[in-house]
Amino acid sequence: MILGEQFVERVESIRAQLPGIRHYILDGQPRPEYMEDFERVAGEASPHPVEAALKDDDGCGLYFTSGTTGAPKPILLTHKNMECAAITENRHHYQTRDDNFILIPPLYHTGAMMHWLGNLIVGGRATLLTEISPRYIFEAIYKESGTVVFLLVPWAQDILAALDRGELKKEDHDLSRWRLTHMGAQPIPFSLIKRWKQYFPDMQYDRSYGLSEATGPGCIDLGIENQHKLEATGRTGFNWETRIVNGKDEDVPRGQAGELLVRGNGVMKEYYRNPEQTAETLKGGWLHTGDMAKQDDEGFIYIVDRKKDVVITGGENIFPVEVEDILRRHSGVYDAAVIGIPDERLGEIVAAVIDPKPGTTLTEEELNQFCEENLPRYKRPRRIIFDKVPRNPTGKIEKIRLREKYAGRKESFKL
Repeated sequence: MILGEQFVERVESIRAQLPGIRHYILDGQPRPEYMEDFERVAGEASPHPVEAALKDDDGCGLYFTSGTTGAPKPILLTHKNMECAAITENRHHYQTRDDNFILIPPLYHTGAMMHWLGNLIVGGRATLLTEISPRYIFEAIYKESGTVVFLLVPWAQDILAALDRGELKKEDHDLSRWRLTHMGAQPIPFSLIKRWKQYFPDMQYDRSYGLSEATGPGCIDLGIENQHKLEATGRTGFNWETRIVNGKDEDVPRGQAGELLVRGNGVMKEYYRNPEQTAETLKGGWLHTGDMAKQDDEGFIYIVDRKKDVVITGGENIFPVEVEDILRRHSGVYDAAVIGIPDERLGEIVAAVIDPKPGTTLTEEELNQFCEENLPRYKRPRRIIFDKVPRNPTGKIEKIRLREKYAGRKESFKL
């Protein structure tokens, strides 16, 4: 294990549970006696490449799902998967050696890692941030001449809020080299994109859809040339195929919602040591994403929601993402999450967890009036809850925690 000094205490606390690790190599000080010095190991190493034959299908790394719909699952990705991600990402965002990718999300998640590979494949720079705040992000872009930035929804919201309050000003930083912002890892509210474009009208914008089982983002991509379709998730990505099917894996008509299937060189090898779940997810070369989607006549795909998150009330299917996007358009709402709560008569009712903007007074009556004006009756939340919206380190809403807290639904999952 090669580690930085900030991880020493954490590793020492679980060292007894890691019998398979024979060498600990530390980059930093102070260094425990049992750890080797990184500089010494690197200095004594041979400058010649290791003679090891690698095949496309050989395992390259284990990445874990986000755990928003169950326990995190280890995914085995191959060298071919990584190559696919690098080529697809570069084709979507046209990185060159002159680009500097400002890398903010954690590296253990495929989203940020695979976006960065578009820079790596052409020898472009990357800057890793260890702190996250609107001002720190702007300063990093300015000082490091950042050109490409990947943002999660909460970070984009924080930047816009800081700009609205005047705590952050664009003119205080030279952001002239910042050419592209792209977002992903979760549904992107259309209202957020519109506000972003008001502050950055000339900046390129893109959004991507992906999942760890498909080596991160890229199987669907909006495309920086499709700014007229900002409300869409995107089109089938470069070197990918997509289908939208019903419960029998039959293609559904355009405009109808169904489960999204994807196929390409980025599809994982397997859920690590879990052949049963692998067989459930990979069928005939197609990866069943568990996401509901629909496609319009121009070929643009819209991710509607997670299959497991759909709320069925009185026989009607409600897609929480659609309701969440409407709620976030309210000027007093900072974040929103929608879940289903059990109901004897309707099966489930729609409940909305609302996190108001700081300093804002927001009432249930005000939100109900807003919903009456913007949502059909059957989609309106029957219950409004004021609380923080929990998100994991990759920015996704932790619906499991909300259902456990407010619906009394304890969910267990098999690894």
